[in-house]
Amino acid sequence: MDYRSMQLQQLADGLRARDFSSRELTESVFAAIDKTEPVVGAYITLTRDIAMKQADRVDALLSEGRELPPLAGIPGALKDNIATAGIRTTNASRMLADFVPPNDAFVWRILRQQEMVLTGKANMDEFAMGHSTETSAFHRTRNPYDTSRVPGGSSGGSAAAVASGEACFALGSDTGGSVRQPAALCGIVGMRPTYGLISRRGVTTFSSSLDQIGPMTRSVRDNALLLDVLAFFDEKDAQSVARRTDSFVREADAPFGQPVIGWPQSYFELNDLRGDVKALLEKARDFYASIGARIVPVDLKTLDACLAGYYIISSAEGFSSMNRFDGIHYGRRSDGGNSLEDIYFHSRSEGLGTEVKRRILLGCYALTQENYGDYYLKAAKVRTIVKREFEAIFRTCDAILTPVTATPAWPLGSHPEEMGGGKYSNDRFTLPPSLTGMPALELPAGMTGEGLPVGMQLIGPRFSEGALYRLAAAFEDAHGLLPTPEEVKA
Repeated sequence: MDYRSMQLQQLADGLRARDFSSRELTESVFAAIDKTEPVVGAYITLTRDIAMKQADRVDALLSEGRELPPLAGIPGALKDNIATAGIRTTNASRMLADFVPPNDAFVWRILRQQEMVLTGKANMDEFAMGHSTETSAFHRTRNPYDTSRVPGGSSGGSAAAVASGEACFALGSDTGGSVRQPAALCGIVGMRPTYGLISRRGVTTFSSSLDQIGPMTRSVRDNALLLDVLAFFDEKDAQSVARRTDSFVREADAPFGQPVIGWPQSYFELNDLRGDVKALLEKARDFYASIGARIVPVDLKTLDACLAGYYIISSAEGFSSMNRFDGIHYGRRSDGGNSLEDIYFHSRSEGLGTEVKRRILLGCYALTQENYGDYYLKAAKVRTIVKREFEAIFRTCDAILTPVTATPAWPLGSHPEEMGGGKYSNDRFTLPPSLTGMPALELPAGMTGEGLPVGMQLIGPRFSEGALYRLAAAFEDAHGLLPTPEEVKA
């Protein structure tokens, strides 16, 4: 069956009309996995047997005439830092290679109640620390549009699974852009909602003040549907917030109106922003102007400060969250050494990869007594300055249109900083929403001449997800979905 041409609501309607069964749909997805996975490597753990049992259960319930939730019987994937009781959750690390959690993450509990079919746990950068899914301890994931290139990260496995048809949707986690950036590089839609809108309980912490779960889908309305399902207040998550709309899907379909969109010209004058990326975003800007939006220049001065502040804050919080993985409390325990200190040293040396160690060391350095004021406190002040800057702009703008990355997907084994801009510089466009807690929606802006997707980012004030979906849906309705990797290669 051609499930790739169908959106989630169409799949749900087809299941209820008995046009096809959940087992048939699930078998079709696993046929795509069998064909594509040896090359793409989107998954760490496949759950074929579990998926077939879940699909058969949904088919039985439908045959009884039961009313089922929207995602019932539809196959999707979870990033491998989302706890799944009875199914290993590795965080793409040797430290947790055999870890099977006893409890479910809150989002997985919701999806189980939805009767979703779980295809597996998607590959990621180790402990979500990375931007290319090359720091995974198990294998690299490849971009379905060009398998010599990265899919982005840290949720690269989730993005690649959706783009390649190995899942109908997926969940990722976004600390500094880890949903939006791989979504952009793989030509799909990724949302980082308002901080706290989706509960993170049961998701392995990287940076507690920045982490956020986000939906990853082929289309804008699929994304809105998934957020409708996931945005529930969790009284056991101290950061959880209550949603302010009953339906993101309905908000996406509301009249377009005359929104005001901010255009940060300084972002588009950076030397490392590729010309074809800039041209596609300028076309998107002109499209919005043509359908009634008012485009206004906005002055954003904190982009470089965001980069420095983010890496200090995230590394400091990452250092704190990683303390428990020591071979005693959690994680792989080394056989080397006799003393407690030796066990800590060898367990962490053997269980953790280079990028994780780098960030732990940076975080430890920033939090020492002699450096705390010069680094962490200054980074916290930068965060406040960034937040105030964006709040001021949103007094007159409904959204801001920015790039997601300066380039399309780069070759495996290279680094975007080699193309100019410095270490981690290709992350900087996605960092302001992470630091401010504001929502940001990525959607495809088009493709380069070499057939690589380019994404654009719409940033809004807190709880403006509906308005962002409305802007994105207008663009998608006019331009259509990107062709699949198979269609591009044909």
